[in-house]
Amino acid sequence: MASACRGEPAFHHETRGRWFHCDRLRTHCILTAMRTEDLALLGSHVRLESLHHRHIDGLVAAAAADSSLYQWSPVPQGKIEATRYVETALSWRDAGSAVPFAIVRTHDGVVIGSTRFWNLERWSWPQDHPQHGRHVFDACEIGYTWLTRSAIRTAANTEAKLLLLTHAFETWQVLRVCLHADVRNQRSRAAIERIGGKFEGFSEPIAWPLTTLPATRRAFRSWRRSGQL
Repeated sequence: MASACRGEPAFHHETRGRWFHCDRLRTHCILTAMRTEDLALLGSHVRLESLHHRHIDGLVAAAAADSSLYQWSPVPQGKIEATRYVETALSWRDAGSAVPFAIVRTHDGVVIGSTRFWNLERWSWPQDHPQHGRHVFDACEIGYTWLTRSAIRTAANTEAKLLLLTHAFETWQVLRVCLHADVRNQRSRAAIERIGGKFEGFSEPIAWPLTTLPATRRAFRSWRRSGQL
């Protein structure tokens, strides 16, 4: 299908009974109307808070626990890198190309990592297609995910992914979600497969598309009941 619609003419869309007019990128308009700068996704083990400068110190502490974990992921080391990391993520959000989060442990409020939606796409549907005129995203990617050492192989990553997938499929009503992992990163590849990702093929980097949510939900509930999380 076609790639994201960029630089197209102004358009109108309605949200919560109010009309917005936008001359910028369509993705930027959608994000502004959705107020993604305040978005929070709440779970039992973690909550995903919209990334802000207040999370910098927590990100520094989380990344410092074991830097050897992050051979294949862009994880900031030290306050200077963490500040640049957050500012870059916020610039992507302001441009309408990403929605970044801090991953926060629910029971004590400690920052344990980060993740984001990115590569937000609206497809060019033919005018006679039922999907023509959708004012929500058609596809997105989930990535830039990393966790501190103590959160690996816990419920944190699985629940974070479930929160993101639920929001993408049920709130945004996207038709496709894609996750990537470096071909050498066996841990991430296995984690994607555990939540229902289907291997699509080699690219730069590897891609696993997820086109349905129920299997992920069932897997999460099964793991939680069995104590495997």
